[in-house]
Amino acid sequence: MQGDYLVYGLLTALAIALLFAAFTDMRRRQIDNWLNAGIALAAPVYWYASGLTLWPGVALQFAVAAGAFAILAVLFALKMMGGGDVKLLTALALWLPWQPFLQLVVLMSLLGGVLTIVLGSWHVMRRQKDKLKIPYGVAIATAGIWVLAVNYWPVSQAAGGHLG
Repeated sequence: MQGDYLVYGLLTALAIALLFAAFTDMRRRQIDNWLNAGIALAAPVYWYASGLTLWPGVALQFAVAAGAFAILAVLFALKMMGGGDVKLLTALALWLPWQPFLQLVVLMSLLGGVLTIVLGSWHVMRRQKDKLKIPYGVAIATAGIWVLAVNYWPVSQAAGGHLG
């Protein structure tokens, strides 16, 4: 039972880190490297607390993160995504198995599209199209918290969620 408290404490800390990422991205259009590094470095503690085995568990987490980084690095090179967003998503890929990570990516894409339309419209109305920068960390954080809530927290488990 004590291990469960650690797992839920780590998941709560991750949710708080995601809220902080969203806030700083809204405010400064930047997600700090120390925050992304902290999320990534806390993943092994989460693996240990949740009983993830080295093979295939940890190996699969590295594979999800490596795959995510490879795809996202291309988007960064094409100037379609910011570096902080790439690092945040890669760090989150260390925490989430591929199915919940895919949920996160799909929801993040939908939320990011809505965010882009809203902010794009706002900038067009204000005639400031050249100043448009989308704080995609907001979409990433919102999707991440939703995935955590649906798949990992005990209240949602009774409604059909599962612990990774």
